Amino acid sequence: MGMKEAYEKKLQAQLDEWSAEIDRLKAKAESQEADVQLQYYKEIEELRSLQAAANDKLLELKESSDDAWEDLKAGVDSARDSLGQALRSAISRFK
Repeated sequence: MGMKEAYEKKLQAQLDEWSAEIDRLKAKAESQEADVQLQYYKEIEELRSLQAAANDKLLELKESSDDAWEDLKAGVDSARDSLGQALRSAISRFK
């Protein structure tokens, strides 16, 4: 397995894990009072938007040539980091 494939696999695993975390937040939101639910849903909507951006970057990376993927890596890392930070923040707020 080359560096690009290993990176893609690691990134996909991280995004899948975070998707499950977002699903857990949504399940937790459904058991809250209406005003708290609204806060959760707003956060979840933002997380899903960041998740979609990260998934788009991953797809772009997967479709890139072996020579070009290094150039895309910075954008992918940025999208991943934004999602990770937002998710950690949401989890800490809603514990």
